[in-house]
Amino acid sequence: MAGSDTIIKKYNIIILAAGASTRLGEPKQLLRYGNVNLVQHAVMEARATDAKGVVVVVGSSAEQIIKSVENKGAKIVRNEKWSEGIGSSIRTGVEFVARDTEVDGVILMVCDQPYVSTAFLNELIAHQHSSKEPIVAAQYKDTVGTPALFHRSFFPALQELHGDAGAKKIMLDHSSEVYKVKFPLGDIDIDTRNDYEMLVKKNSEA
Repeated sequence: MAGSDTIIKKYNIIILAAGASTRLGEPKQLLRYGNVNLVQHAVMEARATDAKGVVVVVGSSAEQIIKSVENKGAKIVRNEKWSEGIGSSIRTGVEFVARDTEVDGVILMVCDQPYVSTAFLNELIAHQHSSKEPIVAAQYKDTVGTPALFHRSFFPALQELHGDAGAKKIMLDHSSEVYKVKFPLGDIDIDTRNDYEMLVKKNSEA
């Protein structure tokens, strides 16, 4: 168990929104979700937490996505190497956040997990304070993933990610330092047109 010095008091939320959505054929970030689109929804949920700041990392279709979120209270960071994979976006976002020495943690989230809510993001923080573990991650389908909260001590490791290697590798390598929060709806993400149509149908039936 980690010590009290690992309690995260000031954190940023990084929304990874730089991918090209090749399997979908159009930017998933801009798909309609209720009265907003997916990236706007992610920003809204993140902004409603006590996060010191919200950062959106853009890459593919950058101009469209920037136009979509530029007045939503989030900072926008361009990942010029987005085509390398999600590791480059995590690296870009964390490098930006790390400049603020007051920030002692970061939540990584993606915009195509539509059921991520302010309440769940707050839950990650609450469990970090009670467990004092340096990593708190969502658990679904017998694995861990985003959203995930990292103490600043893991910033160097996050900044070393490359290619398609996401933060899950760090979680698995440091499994004894990970507190897992069950999030059954975390496995619902949007990769294909069918995924999106199922989401729309499910919401219309709710």
